[in-house]
Amino acid sequence: MERSKLIAILTGAISIILAIAYLIVVQLLDYRDMKPAPISQVDFPPAITISHWQVDKITQI
Repeated sequence: MERSKLIAILTGAISIILAIAYLIVVQLLDYRDMKPAPISQVDFPPAITISHWQVDKITQI
C-alpha cells in the first residue's frame, strides 16, 4: 500500500509540473508582438472587377 501511495503522489506532482509548464509556455507565446504583414510586401496590386449586366425587353414581332 505504501508503494501505490508513492506512485500516486509522484504522478500527481508530475501532472502539476506539466500543467504549470504549459501555462508558462502559453503566457510566453501570448506576450509576443503579433504584427500583421505589411501590405507593401505584396507583389501584385489588388484587382477590382466590376460587372454590369443589363437585359432589355425583347418583343416579338
